[in-house]
This record gives sequence, structure tokens and C-alpha cells, in this order.
Amino acid sequence: MLDGIRVVEFEGLGPAPFAAMLLADLGADVITIHRKGGPAAPGVPEQSVLDRGKRSIDLNLKDAGDLEIAKHLVTSADALIEGFRPGVMEKLGLGPDICHSVNPRLIYGRMTGWGQDSPMSHTAGHDLNYIALSGALWYASAPGQPPQTPATLVGDIGGGAMYLVAGILAALLNAQRTGKGTVVDAAIYDGSAHMMNLLLSMRQSGNLSDTRGQSLLDGPHWSRTYPCSDGGFVTVQCLEPKFYALFLDKIGLSDDPDFQSQYDRSKWPALTQRLTGLFASKPRDHWASLFDGTDACVAPVLSPIEAQTHPMNNARQTWRTADETLQAAAAPRFSTSDWHPKPSPTRGEHRQDILNELDAQQTPAASPG
Repeated sequence: MLDGIRVVEFEGLGPAPFAAMLLADLGADVITIHRKGGPAAPGVPEQSVLDRGKRSIDLNLKDAGDLEIAKHLVTSADALIEGFRPGVMEKLGLGPDICHSVNPRLIYGRMTGWGQDSPMSHTAGHDLNYIALSGALWYASAPGQPPQTPATLVGDIGGGAMYLVAGILAALLNAQRTGKGTVVDAAIYDGSAHMMNLLLSMRQSGNLSDTRGQSLLDGPHWSRTYPCSDGGFVTVQCLEPKFYALFLDKIGLSDDPDFQSQYDRSKWPALTQRLTGLFASKPRDHWASLFDGTDACVAPVLSPIEAQTHPMNNARQTWRTADETLQAAAAPRFSTSDWHPKPSPTRGEHRQDILNELDAQQTPAASPG
């Protein structure tokens, strides 16, 4: 879909390289400027899944010659991605004003936690901190338990990387129409708060409470994760009455009068306790088998390794192993193209090829003889 679009990514951590990976998955030519001399931080692999499908050039941006190469790359790019603290790119001489002076159509994508201009813009933080302050963490986990979300998904990826990609794609369309670039200020704080709007829409109907455990989706016995006898877990979320009725039928509670008032908040705690005891009486796979193929809205909690061998994945091929690394396929999918995992480059692997391209762009074409 993005064939012919070039993105220059300045190596960073977390959401910025994920956003660049997604653009590469969609067909963009992503050139990553890796730091010359080693990984960005301890624990970062030599060949990261987040670099799949990208090309790599290693540069020392404090070296005048390498900095000049980076500037030349910017002139050839449709979009730029950076995830540094505010002001770092300006100090390097690669801020938006300078980049737009040499490439007015450039989409300048900036990824931060707190935004470019805020009281906390220069304050360190990570995924949990951003979504805690934005309100996105509030309804996570069961009542009485410390709020906790799957690592990185709500903040770094959902509120950060995905909003950066959406902003870049929208800005690319605008640049095609107007010829003008723009700066995309993607803050995890903003994006994670924006994702709350679907949940907040329930406040309009009285189904979202400021008290955890009293809302339509975070309090009921029919919207929970339950532990099983073998240490596994199952999820239940049969929101609609017809699905709830099927759930009760399959689990043997359709004639129990206590369970007939699905939306009676006063009964939710006691019914939760009853279902907790029931699910704890059998192993996870017993319940998975019982509800398999039904509309009762019950599913087992699988690890990524287990998900790879599930029949769902056999059909979708969402989880794949490439270069001996488990990774998820590109999403979304398109009817006009197929996607296959592309290798991750070693640091600086494409340096000479990229330099040759830059030389060719600067060399005037020969006059016809």
C-alpha cells in the first residue's frame, strides 16, 4: 500500500521503532539511522523484530560528516520518525524548521510520552506512567486489585505508535494535496486518553461509574477473567442477553434464579464468587472445549506460544516464526496484496547501498549526446 513512500527513522526505543515497523509492513521504504557503535540500550537485540523490512545505515550524528548524510536522507524522505526527548533533534541541527527548509513536503513525526510542549515534556516516564496520568489505567484489573495492563500495549503501542502512524498517514495525504509538510506531535498521554472515548460514551447512558467495579464492563460476573484448577484462565464477556442466556445454558445455570437478573449491580459480587468457585473446579481446557464454537463469548487465555498452535492461528497465520523469532504478521490485511515476514537488518547493513543512492541523486544526469 505504501510502495514509493520513504521514511527515515532515527533509532529510538519502544513506540517509535514500532510505528516505523508498521509502515515498513505496509510497504514503505524505511531507512533506520542506527547509532554507530552498538544498540540503543541494554537488552536491545542485534537484529530486532521491530526492524523487520527496514534498511539500516549506522551514523554518528555528532560527527559532521555523518550528520550531513542524515540531512541528505531527510531531503529524500516523505516522512521522518524520531522518539527523542523534546529539543534533542533541534540540538543536533535536525529540527523541523531546518528539515522543512530543505524538504517542505516532509511529514515530521515526533513520538513522546508527554508531548512536545507540556509541563512534563522534559520529565522521564514510561508506559504505565503515561496511561496512569491520562486516565487510561483507571479501569484496568479487577476491583480491589492494583490497576495493571499488558505491558506496552495501551500506552506505547495503542496510545503512541498507532496514533503516530495515523497522524503520518493523514499528513501524507494532506501533503499530496497541498504540497506542504507538517509536524505530527504524537504523545502517549494524548493517545491513551483518546482511546478512552469508547468507554466514556457509556457514561452518557449511566453505564460508566467513577468507582471501579460498578460499570457495565468492569464489574459484572459476566465480564471477567476466572482462574481454573490447573492455573490457567478463561475470559467471560457475554454482554448481550442472548449471549448471556447461552452462557448460562452451557455452564448449567439457566434455571438458577440468582443468575436471571443480568444487569442487577447489587448481585454482581455474589455471582462473581459463585462463578469463581465453579471455574476453579475444572482445568482451563475443559472450559475451552465446553464453549468452543458457541456464541457464549468465552475464550481461554493463551500465551503467544500457545496461540501459535491454536486452530484460529492455523487459519489466519497471524503468529509466525521467522529468523527463529516468534512474531505477529502485519495487520490489517488487504485483498490486493499478501504479506510475508521480511528479515531484520544488521546494524549498518545497507550503509553503502544507501550512500550510493544519495550519490546518484546528487549527480546531474548526463546531457544527451
